Amino acid sequence: MKRPSFAAILVGLIPFLGICFSVSWWDRATPVVLGLPFNFFWLLAWILCTPAVMSLAYWLEKRR
Repeated sequence: MKRPSFAAILVGLIPFLGICFSVSWWDRATPVVLGLPFNFFWLLAWILCTPAVMSLAYWLEKRR
């Protein structure tokens, strides 16, 4: 098994960093987006975007 490229690892870390280390930026309930408190919307948006980001990481590896 080949070791993943540095670019694929960085792209794969984007959702992790967006969910785990951005809490202090969005930790508020007052703005409402699509009827959801902002913090719930932020987590849901990252969960829905993660497959696209991981597909990009896969594409980077497949191209190699």
